[in-house]
Amino acid sequence: MAAKVVSVGRDAGHAFSKPIGDSIRLLTGLGVEGDAHCGITVKHRSRVAVDPSQPNLRQVHLIHAELFDELKLAGFDLAPGDLGENVTTLGIDLLALPAGARLQLGDKASIEITGLRNPCAQIEAFRPGLLSAVLGRDTEGRLVRKSGVMAIVLAGGEIRPGDAIGLTLPDLPHHALERV
Repeated sequence: MAAKVVSVGRDAGHAFSKPIGDSIRLLTGLGVEGDAHCGITVKHRSRVAVDPSQPNLRQVHLIHAELFDELKLAGFDLAPGDLGENVTTLGIDLLALPAGARLQLGDKASIEITGLRNPCAQIEAFRPGLLSAVLGRDTEGRLVRKSGVMAIVLAGGEIRPGDAIGLTLPDLPHHALERV
């Protein structure tokens, strides 16, 4: 199955969930036009409180639709946008990508994966028990964060549900994603 965009969303406020729409526009070096997290420097409130001059490595939040299927089996009925993502994907293992992987979204937009979203207490406040459901352990007992990946915008453009997703891996050696 070819990887594709399932849904897109943005929100000008700092609400936990994002309403989905027909399209979003990515702005080079900034993020999603009209989204609260758009900008050169950090916009996530917890990070702004620490150092508002940090570069924004969290311009675009992506979640794989397969996570919603997994969470449904655990008793959580969630839809795209509920976990605050800008882009919901299908057919690409976002969590297995190395740092620096590039995704082509639609005809023009290009993003670079910077790291993992670190699930926080807001997820637990949204749905009790959800925080532990988006955390797991691998075979060596290491923590696995399943609540998506973050990216920066390399080339802007409009993206819509149904758009194809292309993948370009960085040169070797690959580095596993860490939380950003």
